[in-house]
Amino acid sequence: MVSVHRINSAVKFAATIAASFSLVACFGGSDDAQAPTPPATVATTASASLTEAEASRFLSQATFGPSQADIDELRSMGISAWLQAEFAKPQESMLQDVLAAESAGEEVGDDQLSEAFWSRAILSDDQLRQRVGFALSQIFVASFRDSELGDRPIAMANYMDIISAGALGGFRQTLENVTYSPAMAIYLTYLQNQKADDEGEVVPDENYAREVMQLFTIGLLELEPDGSPRLDSGGNPIETYDNGDVTELAKVFTGLSWASRNRFLGRPQTIESEYLPLVMYEEEHSLEAKSFLNTTIPANTPGNQSIDMALDGLFNHQNTPPFICRQLIQRLVTSNPSRGYVSRVAGVFRSGSFALPDGSTAGNGTRGDMRAVVSAILLDPEARDLSMMSDPAFGKLREPVVRFTHWARAFGVQDTDADDINSIQDTSSPARLNQQAYRSPSVFNFYRPGFVAPGTESAAAGLVAPELQITTGSSITGYANFMEQFILQEASDTNYLPDYSAEIALANDPAALVDRLDIILTYGSLRPETRTRIINAVNSVPGSARYPRDETRVGVAILMVMTSSDYITQR
Repeated sequence: MVSVHRINSAVKFAATIAASFSLVACFGGSDDAQAPTPPATVATTASASLTEAEASRFLSQATFGPSQADIDELRSMGISAWLQAEFAKPQESMLQDVLAAESAGEEVGDDQLSEAFWSRAILSDDQLRQRVGFALSQIFVASFRDSELGDRPIAMANYMDIISAGALGGFRQTLENVTYSPAMAIYLTYLQNQKADDEGEVVPDENYAREVMQLFTIGLLELEPDGSPRLDSGGNPIETYDNGDVTELAKVFTGLSWASRNRFLGRPQTIESEYLPLVMYEEEHSLEAKSFLNTTIPANTPGNQSIDMALDGLFNHQNTPPFICRQLIQRLVTSNPSRGYVSRVAGVFRSGSFALPDGSTAGNGTRGDMRAVVSAILLDPEARDLSMMSDPAFGKLREPVVRFTHWARAFGVQDTDADDINSIQDTSSPARLNQQAYRSPSVFNFYRPGFVAPGTESAAAGLVAPELQITTGSSITGYANFMEQFILQEASDTNYLPDYSAEIALANDPAALVDRLDIILTYGSLRPETRTRIINAVNSVPGSARYPRDETRVGVAILMVMTSSDYITQR
């Protein structure tokens, strides 16, 4: 009889190999690589009645992962009603979690930030906002991996709420909230940024001025409305700004310091200072005229007004809609959106309004209304057309964080307390997920939106593959090992425990078990050979005193699905 230990080892090895294959399968592999088979029923419009597979696929793009109950709810409501319901839900605050821990006398630190995120991602009913917020956090990056920011969990939790609010708010307001955020000011070093002195010994810090252009609004190159580079008469890309623009814009972000204090320099004096918006100290703000891009701010303009004018200029820049929308499409739907896809969503960014399939409207008609933008991303024909699943240039690698939350949500995890589970407190190691929300190694995120994997077929095809930047031999094995301890319920005796009752009821029918997992996890797209391999592995599980057969069968099946290329590739 084959031991459970050997089965687990074999599954782990198979998982590693399958994950390796996904690097090719996602972005166009060899001639004999078989694309996932789309479900048989194809809805012609987003307003048509959804099949289980279609509902599961939509929720895989719009949430941290569906359960069967989520799938059933979406099918009952329809996409339009589901979106409107998500828009109307109150935001669930991560700051309140951290403040509650502080009030209870706990030593607040990184653990609370991790737990606050996992709790919201896994348990929150506010799924669309939280999921899009995670996508937005990879554009407006502030990371508590930075030691100084990591020492201020209240400021960081407030920032996490700012980003989540921005997911379904107005982009211009989010840009302002980020600018006045203590966390961002710490991270990009413009907190207590002083105007230049007459001797030239003090000059304004340029860090935020550079990144607010390069990363948060307009990017490095001028863009056409469809996101393609704008070219000069010689056929060369045109840079959006130069060092002179950075120097001038840096003057705008002088004079900001903590709220609730009576002097510019020094540490915060109250807890409230760490989450209240920064305040302007006019005596430290540069009153010189400032000219950058196509914006001129006259001399002697007050500090807050100068910031408003600067942010308005960036927000209204022609680059901002395609630059931001393309990245959001990458995070939610596909790494290589077509020019038409980007152009359509960027147009909705400009208009601030999108007609849902039932005739209702998302957005209030104000430029940058994210409800309209998110709806346009998720309901674009390219996002919903099931035939795109067979296009080797369409899709993306699922981010490791989203893979884990999907497992937890799909199988009913109810307790997300991370106190006694070290591996969940920091998942950024390649031996774990190689990614943790709000713990990016730099302001450039975990991976660059334009990352091209060297020496790969995706690179030869002219495709970017952002998530491949953190996909290595170590991280592939680390992910399989990490998921194994949670899927097989070895991580904790009390927390992150799944409810496999519905799956255990199918343990004697491996084909039916795999069919159920195929809907919840891969929206009916498991390839026949993958399905057969998993069924055969499940049939071979013998069980033992330590590993009951039915529970082990379920665990093996889930682990093999979630480490297969069919799952890791989101199409």
